[in-house]
Amino acid sequence: GRAAPRRATSTPPFAAQHPWDRNFFLGVVALIWLGILMGFVPEMIRHVTEKQPPYPVIVHVHAAAFVAWLALLTTQVMLIRTRRPSVHRNLGYAMVGLGALMLLLGPAAAWTVQQRAFGTPHSNPGFLSVQLSAIVTFAVVGGAGVLLRNSPSSHKRLMLIATLVLADAGFARWLGGPIAEAFGKGPWQRYLGLSGATALIIVGLGVYDLMTR
Repeated sequence: GRAAPRRATSTPPFAAQHPWDRNFFLGVVALIWLGILMGFVPEMIRHVTEKQPPYPVIVHVHAAAFVAWLALLTTQVMLIRTRRPSVHRNLGYAMVGLGALMLLLGPAAAWTVQQRAFGTPHSNPGFLSVQLSAIVTFAVVGGAGVLLRNSPSSHKRLMLIATLVLADAGFARWLGGPIAEAFGKGPWQRYLGLSGATALIIVGLGVYDLMTR
């Protein structure tokens, strides 16, 4: 007899919510804070105790803008956690404005620091490529997150990834040295020291989705 025709199977839709999401995404934000604080606070303490020359004003403004971004991101996660989406949407406009400002402050701070160190043992103008590529990625991924704000599952992941792209500056200060000591100083080891921690968190987002979706 003739075989029965196969029924077409469709891929189930990606669930916008999962019971574990409340704690998981808050945990990712906590990891970002941990990386930033562990990376920058000891450096700031050394800078003061060793009476090093003060940072340029643009560096302070850039740092304040990024801390404000993290504070707003944390607030946004808590607003969704406490089911206040209307406040979340209104606060989103402030994040868009701050993000646009960071696109200017990041390159300005990087250029000022490199220009100041030019001709000294601390000069590394080639590192500007890393800093500029990070801010471009932040703009592209964060911009996609804003455009997809009506898709909660896409929006939250893109905004977290955009933040992680910039957060590697903190993780690298914290973990870059130990990684270099453990694995050497080749190009892949250099990449792991600079971006390995944040890349691992981004991979963790994908693993989490495979587990829960």
